[in-house]
Amino acid sequence: MIAIVLRRLGSVLLVMLVVAALSFLIFNFLGDPVNNILGVNATLEEREALRRALGLDQPTWVQFWHFLERAVVGDFGISYRNRQPVMDLILSRMPATVELVLCATVLALAVGVPMGVYCALRPRGVLSRVLQMVSLIGISIPQFLLGMLLILVFSVELRWLSAFGRGEVVEIGWWSTGLLTDSGRKALIMPVLTLAVFQISMIMRLVQGEMQEVLRADFIKFARARGLPDRAVNLRHALRNSLLPVVTVVGLQIGALIAFAIVCEAVFQWPGLGLLILQAIEYADFPVMAAYLALVGFGFAMINLTVDMIYLFIDPRMRRK
Repeated sequence: MIAIVLRRLGSVLLVMLVVAALSFLIFNFLGDPVNNILGVNATLEEREALRRALGLDQPTWVQFWHFLERAVVGDFGISYRNRQPVMDLILSRMPATVELVLCATVLALAVGVPMGVYCALRPRGVLSRVLQMVSLIGISIPQFLLGMLLILVFSVELRWLSAFGRGEVVEIGWWSTGLLTDSGRKALIMPVLTLAVFQISMIMRLVQGEMQEVLRADFIKFARARGLPDRAVNLRHALRNSLLPVVTVVGLQIGALIAFAIVCEAVFQWPGLGLLILQAIEYADFPVMAAYLALVGFGFAMINLTVDMIYLFIDPRMRRK
Protein backbone atom coordinates (compact mmCIF):
# COMPACT_ATOMS: atom_id res chain seq x y z
CA MET A 1 0.00 0.00 0.00
CA ILE A 2 2.90 2.33 0.78
CA ALA A 3 4.31 1.69 -2.70
CA ILE A 4 0.95 2.65 -4.23
CA VAL A 5 0.88 5.91 -2.26
CA LEU A 6 4.46 6.74 -3.28
CA ARG A 7 3.66 6.10 -6.95
CA ARG A 8 0.64 8.37 -6.74
CA LEU A 9 2.70 11.10 -5.06
CA GLY A 10 5.29 10.81 -7.83
CA SER A 11 2.53 11.31 -10.39
CA VAL A 12 1.29 14.36 -8.51
CA LEU A 13 4.77 15.91 -8.53
CA LEU A 14 5.12 15.27 -12.26
CA VAL A 15 1.73 16.83 -12.98
CA MET A 16 2.57 19.88 -10.88
CA LEU A 17 5.88 20.30 -12.72
CA VAL A 18 4.06 20.35 -16.07
CA VAL A 19 1.45 22.77 -14.72
CA ALA A 20 4.21 25.00 -13.35
CA ALA A 21 5.85 25.07 -16.79
CA LEU A 22 2.56 26.10 -18.42
CA SER A 23 2.01 28.78 -15.76
CA PHE A 24 5.54 30.07 -16.39
CA LEU A 25 4.87 30.31 -20.12
CA ILE A 26 1.68 32.29 -19.46
CA PHE A 27 3.40 34.57 -16.99
CA ASN A 28 6.47 35.31 -19.11
CA PHE A 29 5.54 34.99 -22.76
CA LEU A 30 1.92 36.13 -23.08
CA GLY A 31 2.42 39.86 -23.02
CA ASP A 32 5.20 41.98 -21.55
CA PRO A 33 5.15 42.15 -17.71
CA VAL A 34 7.22 45.35 -17.76
CA ASN A 35 4.79 47.09 -20.09
CA ASN A 36 1.79 45.87 -18.08
CA ILE A 37 3.26 47.16 -14.82
CA LEU A 38 4.74 50.50 -15.96
CA GLY A 39 2.47 51.35 -18.85
CA VAL A 40 3.40 52.72 -22.26
CA ASN A 41 4.70 56.07 -21.00
CA ALA A 42 7.66 54.72 -18.99
CA THR A 43 11.18 55.62 -20.03
CA LEU A 44 13.70 53.12 -21.38
CA GLU A 45 15.76 53.40 -18.17
CA GLU A 46 12.71 52.59 -16.01
CA ARG A 47 11.91 49.61 -18.19
CA GLU A 48 15.44 48.22 -18.00
CA ALA A 49 15.58 48.75 -14.23
CA LEU A 50 12.29 46.88 -13.70
CA ARG A 51 13.36 44.14 -16.11
CA ARG A 52 16.50 43.57 -14.02
CA ALA A 53 14.48 43.71 -10.79
CA LEU A 54 12.08 41.05 -12.11
CA GLY A 55 14.96 38.90 -13.36
CA LEU A 56 13.74 39.03 -16.95
CA ASP A 57 17.27 39.69 -18.19
CA GLN A 58 18.38 36.22 -17.05
CA PRO A 59 18.31 32.99 -19.12
CA THR A 60 14.96 31.27 -19.43
CA TRP A 61 15.90 28.24 -17.33
CA VAL A 62 17.06 30.52 -14.51
CA GLN A 63 13.78 32.43 -14.69
CA PHE A 64 11.86 29.14 -14.55
CA TRP A 65 13.82 27.99 -11.49
CA HIS A 66 13.11 31.26 -9.69
CA PHE A 67 9.47 30.96 -10.73
CA LEU A 68 9.31 27.50 -9.13
CA GLU A 69 10.94 28.78 -5.95
CA ARG A 70 8.39 31.56 -5.65
CA ALA A 71 5.44 29.34 -6.62
CA VAL A 72 6.27 26.82 -3.89
CA VAL A 73 5.75 29.53 -1.26
CA GLY A 74 2.71 30.95 -3.07
CA ASP A 75 4.36 34.02 -4.59
CA PHE A 76 2.95 34.67 -8.06
CA GLY A 77 3.71 38.36 -8.15
CA ILE A 78 1.42 41.38 -8.25
CA SER A 79 -1.89 41.56 -10.07
CA TYR A 80 -1.71 44.03 -12.96
CA ARG A 81 -5.34 45.04 -12.49
CA ASN A 82 -5.73 45.13 -8.69
CA ARG A 83 -2.16 46.11 -7.79
CA GLN A 84 -1.96 43.65 -4.90
CA PRO A 85 -0.36 40.21 -4.36
CA VAL A 86 -2.00 37.54 -6.47
CA MET A 87 -2.23 34.98 -3.66
CA ASP A 88 -4.03 37.52 -1.46
CA LEU A 89 -6.62 37.91 -4.21
CA ILE A 90 -7.02 34.16 -4.63
CA LEU A 91 -7.27 33.48 -0.91
CA SER A 92 -9.90 36.19 -0.52
CA ARG A 93 -12.02 34.66 -3.33
CA MET A 94 -11.42 30.97 -2.58
CA PRO A 95 -13.92 30.59 0.32
CA ALA A 96 -16.84 31.69 -1.85
CA THR A 97 -16.09 29.17 -4.61
CA VAL A 98 -15.23 26.28 -2.27
CA GLU A 99 -18.40 26.84 -0.25
CA LEU A 100 -20.50 26.95 -3.40
CA VAL A 101 -18.93 23.80 -4.87
CA LEU A 102 -19.08 21.76 -1.65
CA CYS A 103 -22.74 22.65 -1.06
CA ALA A 104 -23.58 21.70 -4.66
CA THR A 105 -21.68 18.41 -4.33
CA VAL A 106 -23.34 17.47 -1.03
CA LEU A 107 -26.75 18.23 -2.52
CA ALA A 108 -25.96 16.23 -5.66
CA LEU A 109 -24.86 13.18 -3.65
CA ALA A 110 -27.74 13.42 -1.19
CA VAL A 111 -30.29 13.51 -4.01
CA GLY A 112 -28.58 11.72 -6.91
CA VAL A 113 -27.49 8.52 -5.14
CA PRO A 114 -30.92 7.65 -3.65
CA MET A 115 -32.59 8.45 -6.96
CA GLY A 116 -30.14 6.19 -8.79
CA VAL A 117 -30.66 3.35 -6.31
CA TYR A 118 -34.44 3.64 -6.58
CA CYS A 119 -34.37 3.64 -10.40
CA ALA A 120 -32.03 0.62 -10.40
CA LEU A 121 -34.28 -1.39 -8.07
CA ARG A 122 -37.54 -0.39 -9.80
CA PRO A 123 -36.58 0.38 -13.40
CA ARG A 124 -40.11 -0.10 -14.75
CA GLY A 125 -41.90 1.96 -12.12
CA VAL A 126 -43.76 5.12 -13.00
CA LEU A 127 -41.68 7.23 -10.62
CA SER A 128 -38.47 5.79 -12.10
CA ARG A 129 -39.52 6.81 -15.58
CA VAL A 130 -40.39 10.30 -14.36
CA LEU A 131 -37.02 10.62 -12.61
CA GLN A 132 -35.18 9.47 -15.74
CA MET A 133 -37.02 12.04 -17.84
CA VAL A 134 -36.24 14.78 -15.33
CA SER A 135 -32.58 13.73 -15.25
CA LEU A 136 -32.42 13.96 -19.04
CA ILE A 137 -33.71 17.52 -18.84
CA GLY A 138 -31.21 18.30 -16.07
CA ILE A 139 -28.29 17.09 -18.18
CA SER A 140 -29.48 18.91 -21.29
CA ILE A 141 -30.34 22.37 -19.96
CA PRO A 142 -27.45 24.87 -20.17
CA GLN A 143 -26.15 26.16 -16.86
CA PHE A 144 -26.52 29.84 -17.75
CA LEU A 145 -30.12 29.32 -18.90
CA LEU A 146 -31.05 27.52 -15.69
CA GLY A 147 -29.48 30.29 -13.63
CA MET A 148 -31.39 33.00 -15.48
CA LEU A 149 -34.67 31.06 -15.15
CA LEU A 150 -34.14 30.77 -11.40
CA ILE A 151 -33.43 34.51 -11.18
CA LEU A 152 -36.55 35.26 -13.24
CA VAL A 153 -38.80 33.13 -11.03
CA PHE A 154 -37.42 33.56 -7.51
CA SER A 155 -35.93 37.06 -7.74
CA VAL A 156 -37.95 38.99 -10.31
CA GLU A 157 -41.41 37.42 -10.01
CA LEU A 158 -41.60 36.07 -6.45
CA ARG A 159 -38.95 38.36 -4.91
CA TRP A 160 -37.91 35.65 -2.48
CA LEU A 161 -34.17 35.58 -3.15
CA SER A 162 -31.45 38.03 -4.13
CA ALA A 163 -30.38 37.85 -7.75
CA PHE A 164 -26.68 38.51 -7.13
CA GLY A 165 -23.97 38.58 -4.49
CA ARG A 166 -23.10 36.38 -1.56
CA GLY A 167 -25.17 38.00 1.16
CA GLU A 168 -23.81 38.66 4.63
CA VAL A 169 -20.75 36.59 5.55
CA VAL A 170 -18.98 35.75 8.80
CA GLU A 171 -15.19 36.01 8.96
CA ILE A 172 -13.45 33.07 10.65
CA GLY A 173 -9.77 33.94 10.47
CA TRP A 174 -8.94 34.32 6.77
CA TRP A 175 -11.96 32.18 5.84
CA SER A 176 -15.40 33.65 5.22
CA THR A 177 -18.69 31.79 5.15
CA GLY A 178 -22.28 32.68 4.42
CA LEU A 179 -23.67 29.50 5.98
CA LEU A 180 -23.93 31.18 9.39
CA THR A 181 -26.23 34.01 8.29
CA ASP A 182 -29.75 34.01 6.88
CA SER A 183 -28.89 36.21 3.90
CA GLY A 184 -25.81 34.08 3.17
CA ARG A 185 -27.83 30.86 3.15
CA LYS A 186 -30.51 32.42 0.95
CA ALA A 187 -27.85 33.70 -1.46
CA LEU A 188 -26.50 30.15 -1.82
CA ILE A 189 -29.77 28.56 -2.88
CA MET A 190 -29.93 29.53 -6.56
CA PRO A 191 -26.20 29.18 -7.39
CA VAL A 192 -26.10 25.80 -5.63
CA LEU A 193 -29.16 24.58 -7.52
CA THR A 194 -27.66 25.81 -10.79
CA LEU A 195 -24.48 23.83 -10.21
CA ALA A 196 -26.15 20.79 -8.64
CA VAL A 197 -28.84 20.01 -11.23
CA PHE A 198 -26.40 18.63 -13.79
CA GLN A 199 -24.48 16.73 -11.06
CA ILE A 200 -27.66 15.19 -9.67
CA SER A 201 -28.71 13.96 -13.11
CA MET A 202 -25.28 12.55 -13.89
CA ILE A 203 -24.85 10.81 -10.53
CA MET A 204 -28.36 9.35 -10.70
CA ARG A 205 -27.78 7.86 -14.13
CA LEU A 206 -24.31 6.60 -13.18
CA VAL A 207 -25.52 4.91 -9.98
CA GLN A 208 -28.49 3.41 -11.78
CA GLY A 209 -26.40 1.95 -14.60
CA GLU A 210 -23.65 0.60 -12.35
CA MET A 211 -26.04 -0.87 -9.82
CA GLN A 212 -28.13 -2.60 -12.46
CA GLU A 213 -24.94 -4.17 -13.79
CA VAL A 214 -23.88 -5.32 -10.32
CA LEU A 215 -27.33 -6.73 -9.52
CA ARG A 216 -26.90 -9.14 -12.44
CA ALA A 217 -23.57 -10.44 -11.09
CA ASP A 218 -23.17 -13.97 -9.78
CA PHE A 219 -22.17 -12.96 -6.26
CA ILE A 220 -25.48 -11.08 -5.88
CA LYS A 221 -27.39 -14.20 -6.92
CA PHE A 222 -25.35 -16.21 -4.44
CA ALA A 223 -26.09 -13.69 -1.67
CA ARG A 224 -29.81 -13.98 -2.36
CA ALA A 225 -29.55 -17.78 -2.42
CA ARG A 226 -27.99 -17.68 1.05
CA GLY A 227 -31.13 -15.98 2.29
CA LEU A 228 -29.71 -12.51 2.93
CA PRO A 229 -32.43 -9.85 3.20
CA ASP A 230 -32.95 -7.56 0.22
CA ARG A 231 -31.77 -4.52 2.19
CA ALA A 232 -28.41 -6.13 2.91
CA VAL A 233 -27.99 -7.36 -0.68
CA ASN A 234 -28.97 -4.06 -2.28
CA LEU A 235 -27.15 -1.64 0.00
CA ARG A 236 -24.22 -3.56 1.50
CA HIS A 237 -23.22 -5.53 -1.58
CA ALA A 238 -24.72 -4.01 -4.73
CA LEU A 239 -24.43 -0.33 -3.83
CA ARG A 240 -20.93 -0.64 -2.35
CA ASN A 241 -19.64 -2.33 -5.50
CA SER A 242 -21.24 0.41 -7.60
CA LEU A 243 -19.46 3.25 -5.82
CA LEU A 244 -16.02 3.13 -7.49
CA PRO A 245 -17.05 4.90 -10.71
CA VAL A 246 -19.22 7.27 -8.66
CA VAL A 247 -16.24 8.24 -6.50
CA THR A 248 -14.16 8.82 -9.63
CA VAL A 249 -16.73 11.02 -11.33
CA VAL A 250 -17.60 12.98 -8.18
CA GLY A 251 -13.93 13.63 -7.45
CA LEU A 252 -13.27 14.90 -10.95
CA GLN A 253 -16.46 16.95 -10.91
CA ILE A 254 -15.42 18.71 -7.69
CA GLY A 255 -12.22 19.78 -9.41
CA ALA A 256 -14.10 20.75 -12.55
CA LEU A 257 -16.64 22.80 -10.61
CA ILE A 258 -13.91 24.69 -8.77
CA ALA A 259 -12.06 25.31 -12.02
CA PHE A 260 -15.02 26.07 -14.28
CA ALA A 261 -17.73 27.59 -12.07
CA ILE A 262 -17.21 30.69 -14.21
CA VAL A 263 -20.64 30.67 -15.85
CA CYS A 264 -22.54 30.28 -12.59
CA GLU A 265 -20.47 32.94 -10.81
CA ALA A 266 -20.86 35.33 -13.71
CA VAL A 267 -24.65 34.88 -13.81
CA PHE A 268 -25.07 35.45 -10.06
CA GLN A 269 -22.10 37.83 -9.69
CA TRP A 270 -20.74 35.41 -7.09
CA PRO A 271 -17.43 36.81 -5.73
CA GLY A 272 -15.40 33.66 -6.23
CA LEU A 273 -12.48 32.35 -8.26
CA GLY A 274 -14.57 31.99 -11.42
CA LEU A 275 -15.44 35.68 -11.48
CA LEU A 276 -11.82 36.55 -10.64
CA ILE A 277 -10.39 34.60 -13.58
CA LEU A 278 -13.06 36.03 -15.89
CA GLN A 279 -11.94 39.53 -14.94
CA ALA A 280 -8.28 38.52 -15.29
CA ILE A 281 -8.87 37.29 -18.85
CA GLU A 282 -10.77 40.46 -19.71
CA TYR A 283 -7.92 42.70 -18.46
CA ALA A 284 -5.05 40.38 -19.53
CA ASP A 285 -3.97 39.98 -15.89
CA PHE A 286 -1.38 37.28 -16.57
CA PRO A 287 -0.09 36.76 -12.98
CA VAL A 288 -3.63 35.94 -11.85
CA MET A 289 -4.10 33.62 -14.83
CA ALA A 290 -0.82 31.81 -14.09
CA ALA A 291 -1.65 31.44 -10.39
CA TYR A 292 -5.16 30.21 -11.21
CA LEU A 293 -3.77 27.58 -13.59
CA ALA A 294 -1.30 26.39 -10.95
CA LEU A 295 -4.02 26.28 -8.30
CA VAL A 296 -6.41 24.34 -10.54
CA GLY A 297 -3.67 21.87 -11.49
CA PHE A 298 -2.77 21.34 -7.85
CA GLY A 299 -6.44 20.92 -6.94
CA PHE A 300 -7.02 18.28 -9.62
CA ALA A 301 -3.85 16.42 -8.62
CA MET A 302 -4.82 16.34 -4.92
CA ILE A 303 -8.40 15.33 -5.71
CA ASN A 304 -7.16 12.45 -7.88
CA LEU A 305 -4.82 11.40 -5.07
CA THR A 306 -7.71 11.48 -2.59
CA VAL A 307 -9.90 9.44 -4.97
CA ASP A 308 -7.14 6.83 -5.28
CA MET A 309 -6.90 6.61 -1.49
CA ILE A 310 -10.67 6.17 -1.22
CA TYR A 311 -10.40 3.34 -3.76
CA LEU A 312 -8.09 1.48 -1.40
CA PHE A 313 -10.72 1.55 1.35
CA ILE A 314 -13.74 0.76 -0.84
CA ASP A 315 -12.10 -2.08 -2.79
CA PRO A 316 -9.42 -4.05 -0.88
CA ARG A 317 -8.35 -5.70 -4.14
CA MET A 318 -6.78 -2.38 -5.18
CA ARG A 319 -4.23 -2.74 -2.36
CA ARG A 320 -2.61 -5.70 -4.04
CA LYS A 321 -1.83 -3.88 -7.28
